[in-house]
Amino acid sequence: MQYGICHLSVVPVRSIADDTGEMVSQILYGEHFKVIESRKTWSKIRLAFDQCEGWVPNNQLVHMTQNDYDAIEAKEKRKYAADLISFVTSKESVLHPLVLGSSVHTADILGHRFEGSYFENEQDKSSLIQTALLYLNAPFLWGGRTPFGLDSSGFTQMTYKVNGYRLKRTALAQSGQGEALSFIEESEPGDLAFFDTKEGVIDHVGIVMENNYIIHCHGKVRIDRIDHTGIFNTEANRYTHTLRVIKKII
Repeated sequence: MQYGICHLSVVPVRSIADDTGEMVSQILYGEHFKVIESRKTWSKIRLAFDQCEGWVPNNQLVHMTQNDYDAIEAKEKRKYAADLISFVTSKESVLHPLVLGSSVHTADILGHRFEGSYFENEQDKSSLIQTALLYLNAPFLWGGRTPFGLDSSGFTQMTYKVNGYRLKRTALAQSGQGEALSFIEESEPGDLAFFDTKEGVIDHVGIVMENNYIIHCHGKVRIDRIDHTGIFNTEANRYTHTLRVIKKII
């Protein structure tokens, strides 16, 4: 088994070993993974954070030892970059850009120094909405996990991640976590609301706010109304998503 870590700001994870493949997710700086298959120019990886699998180019990953991998897994204090853009500095005093939510507690393994603001360990549930608002107006990007492009489950995953909690990668997978609530009135800010298609497949997720509002990524990260029916977009004057279930994760 081989092991790796992301030394760049963000690396696409693709469904096939080709640049034209669908981007199913992204690896952010400092995130570590197992290499489960190697080819001449591509490797299939399994991200430690959410077990997401996909293909990345070999020239966009750095290998590390199992001891380093295990040391990261054993770290009790996990730090995530708190600014929209920040930097680490290499031993050669070269700056490397990072995005919000990057794993800076692993910078030392890459020989980098981080001196910016960060979130550390588990935060109170009340901080989830404050974090979510940092992504406001970020554009929708299928497979994305950064303020410069993300999908609905990438948005909820990253909001929870920087506050010290793990969500799985897709809306469907996230819907299997936590405790289901019977009524929307039982929800609290920070709970997750899931929405399904006409065929009953969960394909969208957002974060419940106060006073029957929800923040979610649809075209961009935006705030809309929510009720028992679903999400009501006041600009379009119609419901855009049908509510399936609300889950309490924390």
